[in-house]
Amino acid sequence: MHPFHTMSAEETAKNLNTDIKSGLKNSDVQKRLREYGKNMLIEKKQKNIFRLFFEQLNDFMVIVLLIAAGISFFISLKEGDGSFSDSVIILAIVFFNSIVGVIQEKKAQKSLDALKKLSSPLAMVIRNGKKRKVNAQELVKGDLVSLSSGDIVPADCRIVSAQGLLVDESSLTGEATVIEKSSAVLSEPLLPLGDRNNMLYSSSSITRGKCTALVTATGMDTEVGHIALMLMEEKDEKTPLQKKLAQTGKALGISALLICTLIFIVGLMKRLPPLEMFITSVSLAVAAIPEGLVAIVTITLSIGVTRLSKHNAIVRHLPSVETLGSASVICSDKTGTITKNQMSVVYSYTENEDILYDYAYLCTENDTKNPTELAIVNKAKERNIKIADKNFIFVSPFDSDKKYMSITLKDKGGFLTVTKGSLDAVLKKCTGFQGKNSHSPINDSLKSKIRSAETTAAAKGLRIIAVAYRYDTIRPLEIPDDKFIFCGLIGFSDPPREEVLEAVKTCKKAGITPVMITGDHAMTAKSIAKQCGIITEENPLIITGRELDNMDDNELLKKVKKCSVFARVTPAHKVRIVKAWQRCGEIVAMTGDGVNDAPSLKAADIGCSMGKMGTEVAKDASDMILTDDNFATIVLAVSLGRGIFSNIKKSVQFLLSSNIGEILTVFAGIIFGFSSPLNATQLLWVNLVTDSMPAIALGVDKSKDDLMNEPPNRGGIFSGGLWGAIIFEGLLIGAIT
Repeated sequence: MHPFHTMSAEETAKNLNTDIKSGLKNSDVQKRLREYGKNMLIEKKQKNIFRLFFEQLNDFMVIVLLIAAGISFFISLKEGDGSFSDSVIILAIVFFNSIVGVIQEKKAQKSLDALKKLSSPLAMVIRNGKKRKVNAQELVKGDLVSLSSGDIVPADCRIVSAQGLLVDESSLTGEATVIEKSSAVLSEPLLPLGDRNNMLYSSSSITRGKCTALVTATGMDTEVGHIALMLMEEKDEKTPLQKKLAQTGKALGISALLICTLIFIVGLMKRLPPLEMFITSVSLAVAAIPEGLVAIVTITLSIGVTRLSKHNAIVRHLPSVETLGSASVICSDKTGTITKNQMSVVYSYTENEDILYDYAYLCTENDTKNPTELAIVNKAKERNIKIADKNFIFVSPFDSDKKYMSITLKDKGGFLTVTKGSLDAVLKKCTGFQGKNSHSPINDSLKSKIRSAETTAAAKGLRIIAVAYRYDTIRPLEIPDDKFIFCGLIGFSDPPREEVLEAVKTCKKAGITPVMITGDHAMTAKSIAKQCGIITEENPLIITGRELDNMDDNELLKKVKKCSVFARVTPAHKVRIVKAWQRCGEIVAMTGDGVNDAPSLKAADIGCSMGKMGTEVAKDASDMILTDDNFATIVLAVSLGRGIFSNIKKSVQFLLSSNIGEILTVFAGIIFGFSSPLNATQLLWVNLVTDSMPAIALGVDKSKDDLMNEPPNRGGIFSGGLWGAIIFEGLLIGAIT
């Protein structure tokens, strides 16, 4: 069979036995799912129960304990007293403790698996001629998919049609530059992957434009799947919190071994039975080491993350929970996060409304779900605008760097190009102004009036876009970039969410600074920020993208803490803002939804992508996904994160203080000339009881109501005098016993 890049789109469809326009039938999908399996990479085989059980025994102290049980058994056998109770009880407790460990690990794994399902990517597929979103795992060979800017490519595909398509394949090919793609047939069968410009490969991302494509390979048959086969032996990475606790446990273990050796030597000096002292010392060492600590923390984190998912916040990485509870700055987009994202057209500045709204409608995508675009479509319906199918020749989708989108189409024997976006971006392309019946050259006086109209509307909290057009008698080779005629301004109302005002108040009580970062006009941002309580006397400053360009990093560092609103910014500005806050010693949460937001989401301590409007690229770069795109959900997630972290501290405090108490009790008893106050069996029983269920119970304890009245935690798990409390409680437990 020839490679798909050497076939036409029609030949590819025939080869895959699918329809190039309507896609597969549902019945075909089910057959192919059974034949090829799900579109997913094979994960490392999960450990079975027996392996998990023996891993519980693969611990230095447990091995020593088993040796002690064996020695006790042979001594009892040699002495002939038939008393094997110590050996049997030690073995029974070790066995039971291992069973508890297996149950804990299985529970943690189930929670993590459930979270993977929640955050799995979606794909837009065309089946039976209808578009719908499906889980990317349900795609099969022959499926017709629709992809646009911000989507992650869900499988290997042959492009059927493309408009302005740019793709980032760096995750597969290592090439840092984006690649322009088309549906054109290529003749060379042995082309390298990076040169196959009519193919899309799983895990690459669409940075601009849109396309339809036929799925040619799924799962392990994809190019990424071939690489995955070579990487099957990856190790499970522990979270930073788990590593920190494991190091603590190791330090405690060494200390416990030294103390137990000392107890054994003192016992011998006191002429206590050597075997009894040996078993007691080993049992005490096992009891003193909190070997269940890391597992309990994992369970607490996974249960907490599941709880967060029920409140519209899907945490993708367990370590993020620790950081989430420490967040001290929340940088949020305005539209859809602080506001409702329910746009309606309420204002226009123009001398010819028919041309303004007709052309604004032309410059929208047919299948758009963008609220601004939908508001324009609804306005067109309200005005009974009837325009034939928009057969675009060129499309340049909206880009947050250039701040406008453009289309070119054939119209009345010529070629019409329409552009819409921010006033600054559109006005600099214009040389004419549209009057009631004709257009005239634009001058500085007219430009001043237009800018004044924008400022007045923006001060009322309206979102403003500008529309312009040009007409060519000869088909342009690409979308032109100058000599446009200015049509007018359209104003959209997007009121703040009711719950945001309370969320902002909660932030300020909790010592968290809310910051609005938006591409909108400064006056629009200021109006919404005032309504929500974000702008205050302490931080009244508003900085625009243009001002940021004229600032060096040191100047930004001086001003960032006084600024609560950044307007007319680009994604590159967002990264600078995040880093400036971080240089001030703050823990920053950052929201984003577009492809270009990925760098700032990665730069932030907590990247929060939008579940509804967010692109797959943004979701992939984030630590947390907000399924309702709501600022209040971030604040709630921080509150829950603080509760989870507080519960982990409780569990750690409980376990370590109990273990210190056990050591001191036995040590003091022997030093004062008594036999051990607790024998080996009793020590192991106490260890079993205190290392599992009570610690898990503390891990799911209800959070304090006043957690959000306290400042963010900046010192890690042992901050706030936790070590002092652990040692004091351990001494108290030992002394009372």
